[in-house]
Amino acid sequence: MVLTKDGSVYIKIVYWGMVGSGKTTILETLYKITKESKKDIEPVEDLKKIEKASGATLHFDRGLFQSTKQKKIFYRVFTVAGQSSFSPLRSKIFQGTDAVIVVVDSQTKYLEDNVESLLELKNVAQDRLIKEIPVIVMLNKQDLEDTINIKDYELILEKEKLWHDSKHELHNWNPMIYGTCALYGKEKNVYRSFYECARRAFDNTNFPYPFIFKPPKPPDDLALALQTQKKSVVDDILLWEGLYCIYCGNPISEGQDVCSNCGNKVQ
Repeated sequence: MVLTKDGSVYIKIVYWGMVGSGKTTILETLYKITKESKKDIEPVEDLKKIEKASGATLHFDRGLFQSTKQKKIFYRVFTVAGQSSFSPLRSKIFQGTDAVIVVVDSQTKYLEDNVESLLELKNVAQDRLIKEIPVIVMLNKQDLEDTINIKDYELILEKEKLWHDSKHELHNWNPMIYGTCALYGKEKNVYRSFYECARRAFDNTNFPYPFIFKPPKPPDDLALALQTQKKSVVDDILLWEGLYCIYCGNPISEGQDVCSNCGNKVQ
């Protein structure tokens, strides 16, 4: 969560999931829904996408949304490239995340790939999921045949210690799991899942956050609030405008000929 000098609050939400799970389509549909209909959030800029000719995300997508009820609350929304070679970039994009939406390709044939993506997320988040970073799950592509259901994924979360029984103090903050369809015109729970994620990310009364937002009283409280912010807006601007290897996603310098990470020639 970032608090700027004018009192605006920026909350970072990341869509995380395996390649082809539908993250970009979800973000595109969310953009259209909130632009065309009156909702609690609305887009304040065009989506920024870096994609291959096939339409697959090459580095990441980004959008900025604003609360229609509290004008100084903004949501910076990212999707990550799902290819295994982009693990370093996914880790960098995840830095400063306030809430994460796990996008699952519900087809049973991709179950192992989905679990692998979840395990990577656990590793990147370093035991902060649920207790510090709210988690929402979208079982996408529920319009197709032979798909897993909510109970199936609950068992996966339970196995990975991301699902707590009724006696646990974090039970009420178990991930909400939505059966979804990302396609615009057939969409299901695209807005609802994002709204719940945004609500949890900004719930400053019940959620067990290490950082609680309180409106500052200048000048001393404002200075303190700025010191406690997790990540600056400038960092994300640099991340967006930076250069990355098209093969592994490793950051590269302007004029660099060969990627120091994978050894491929920079194009």
